Amino acid sequence: MINSLRFMMWPAIAGLLAALLILDRWVLPRPANVSASGATASYAPAVRSATPAVVNIYTAKLVQSRSNLLRDELLSRRLDAAPAQRQRIERSLGSGVIMTEEGHILTNNHVIDEADAIQVLLHDGRSANAVVIGTDPATDLAVLQVQLPDLQPIAIADSDSARVGDVVLAIGNPLGFGHSVTQGIVSALGRYGLQLSVYEDYIQTDATIHLGNSGGALINARGELLGINTLIYTGTDQSRGVSTGIGISLAIPANMALFVMADLIRYGEVIRGWLGVSVAPVRGLNEQQPGLQLLEVTAVATDSPAQRAGVMVRDIITHIDGEPVRDGRLTMHRIAQLRPGDKIDITVVRNNQTLDLQAIVGTLRQSPTSG
Repeated sequence: MINSLRFMMWPAIAGLLAALLILDRWVLPRPANVSASGATASYAPAVRSATPAVVNIYTAKLVQSRSNLLRDELLSRRLDAAPAQRQRIERSLGSGVIMTEEGHILTNNHVIDEADAIQVLLHDGRSANAVVIGTDPATDLAVLQVQLPDLQPIAIADSDSARVGDVVLAIGNPLGFGHSVTQGIVSALGRYGLQLSVYEDYIQTDATIHLGNSGGALINARGELLGINTLIYTGTDQSRGVSTGIGISLAIPANMALFVMADLIRYGEVIRGWLGVSVAPVRGLNEQQPGLQLLEVTAVATDSPAQRAGVMVRDIITHIDGEPVRDGRLTMHRIAQLRPGDKIDITVVRNNQTLDLQAIVGTLRQSPTSG
């Protein structure tokens, strides 16, 4: 009888154990920081890979002192002499990213703007004076260079493949604390309209950045550079009239930064393509795609590539090189990244007729107000 009971209970016990295993492995919630194997999930490998390429930047600038100006003026009148020129050193800090083994460093232009001396501190404790290779205020980017051996450039991601919801990490020198890391997600892509630079196409993230993070690295979970941290957008509390942080951090996409860096290293300036047209967004002409954004030509510069190609005011640009125009701002950015001498096909609608035109891209030499 006992043997019979044992024989009958074994299947029940085995079934209970199987049910517990299924609950533990697939049904019961698991802490977010624990992987299926039981190991704690960590971004340490990504941070370890990227951190040697992130540097702290310290700048010094000589400025005229404004203190005691009235006293100096009174003394100079009494002594019948010119007021003494007083100077003081203004210091600031920021971050940068090593991009090449030759010591090229990407940072924000506003980090080093008008600096008289720039010092770079590496993660391994080494430091060096940096020289400015070139600046591009239109994107708020700058390239520095240091002469040091055994530099470790950062790995680069394709920022065009970034997705809203991707995990990102910000590495920099917040408030002078030295290398620090914060974590968040990609909150939005293609942010613009802040009028902080001419070419705005920011990656928005909720990874916390502070004063000193500017110019540092925004990396993905593999430790690859996704963007250059640039600023925090703040709103204003109307009731108290003070600015309040609302957790919106913005970074320049890596692809744009690479384009700018390559030109600054090679030419000392960014060579941008130019058609010589001013455009305004209009709704699509196709009733099946009412939300499609096209471009209406509002002005054509005299003797410009667009005028020579036959583009006229009030033309509606529908395609560039055979690709539909879906976002006017991104289309103008794309034109700016073309090289002078490149041929570009432009499809326009004029008086309900479709025309295929071809322009030879010119060179943009002044602050861009048109494509």
